Amino acid sequence: MQTVFVYGTLRAGEVNDLRDAAARNEIAAPNFLGTATVRGHLFDFGLYPGLVVDEAGVDVTGDVYEIDDELVAVLDEIEAVYPGVEDRFLAREVIVKVDGNVVNCRFYPVAPNVVKGHPEIRSGDWVEYRSTR
Repeated sequence: MQTVFVYGTLRAGEVNDLRDAAARNEIAAPNFLGTATVRGHLFDFGLYPGLVVDEAGVDVTGDVYEIDDELVAVLDEIEAVYPGVEDRFLAREVIVKVDGNVVNCRFYPVAPNVVKGHPEIRSGDWVEYRSTR
C-alpha cells in the first residue's frame, strides 16, 4: 500500500476520480484518509490544474488516499509519467499532515517551466475554482 496526495482531476467527483480509476482497472478501492494541503502555486491548464511546490505560495488543497500498489501505474498513465521521462507532470514525494498525523505521499506536481501563460488559481482549490468558472 502507498499513500497519494491528489489536488486536481483525481479528487472525488472529478473527471479522473481516483475511486473510478481503481474500479475501471479492477483494483481495490482507495481508502480516503482525509484532506491536506501543500504550499505552492496552482495553475489552470484548462481541463486540469498543475501545482508548482513553493513554500512562499498558498495552501493548495488536496485529498490523501491509501492506495493499492497496482493503482500507481494507473495514476502514472493518467498523469503521463513514464520512467526516465520528465515532461509536464512529475512523480514526486511530499509530506503532509492529515488529522495531525504526518503522511509521506506520492503526488504529481508540474515542472515549473510549463506554467508560463496559464492563470494562477489563487484559492489553491481546484474543485472550488472549477465549479465557479
